[in-house]
Amino acid sequence: MFPRPIQQSSTGVQWLYAVALPIALFLWLFPLLGVALTSLRPAADLAQGNYFGMPTGIAWENYVYIFTETPIGQYMLNSMWVTIPTVIGAVGLSLMTGFALAVYGFRGSILVFFMFVAGNFVPFQILMVPVRDMTLQLGMYDTWYGLALFHIAFQTGFCTLFMRNFIKALPFELIEAARVEGVKEWRIFVYIVLPLMRPAIAALSVLVFTFIWNDFFWATVLTQGVDSQPITAGLSSLNGQWIAQWHLVSAGSILAALPPVAMFFLMQKHFIAGLTLGAVK
Repeated sequence: MFPRPIQQSSTGVQWLYAVALPIALFLWLFPLLGVALTSLRPAADLAQGNYFGMPTGIAWENYVYIFTETPIGQYMLNSMWVTIPTVIGAVGLSLMTGFALAVYGFRGSILVFFMFVAGNFVPFQILMVPVRDMTLQLGMYDTWYGLALFHIAFQTGFCTLFMRNFIKALPFELIEAARVEGVKEWRIFVYIVLPLMRPAIAALSVLVFTFIWNDFFWATVLTQGVDSQPITAGLSSLNGQWIAQWHLVSAGSILAALPPVAMFFLMQKHFIAGLTLGAVK
């Protein structure tokens, strides 16, 4: 049973909703507001223990400093090198595997599909040692492409589940009609299926981009250095060896959060359409 729209509720419930919503939103955003405020604190405030009070000034130089005196630019570039190929590879592979599993009823297709699904339930922490050893043996440890290849392999299972179910909901009559006209299978995939899947591709691309950009575990396990570490793992280097520079770490965290947020707002229309397509008949 679905909840009623708030406009259909009583006046008391609407008033309570109007009061509770801003409070809940503030509590949810409070940590982010705290990080943003810390990123603008002068270093002297933190040295004097002023962590939660109002800052004595606005230190915009914190952002200038991390760009001029730290390798934050290289870290963000490394994140792009890892994230963009992962999005292209995982979404591209899942389009083909999803099409094959949804359209062709070959023997063992359900078993193959279950194998893709089962991979999503494997705790990624237990893969730490074998994956690290494999990257060392293949000479891909501490490289951006080694990290990207692992993410492609790990994300393809979830993406295949998403794409297969989406293609399964498309009108199969379109594919049958194209086959009757003698259209080759690859042309059916390119010219009929792909145009219908634009909302799903956009939604999945935003999800995978966010997952990979925000990844910290594998970025720490498979990389160790300025030349390969993504921004999530590189933020720890902004802290000094003998003093905690939380104002710089906070400024770097705000910059690291901007690309996923920008990606979501740029693709918001397609993202919502991809998630809700097929929800109503």
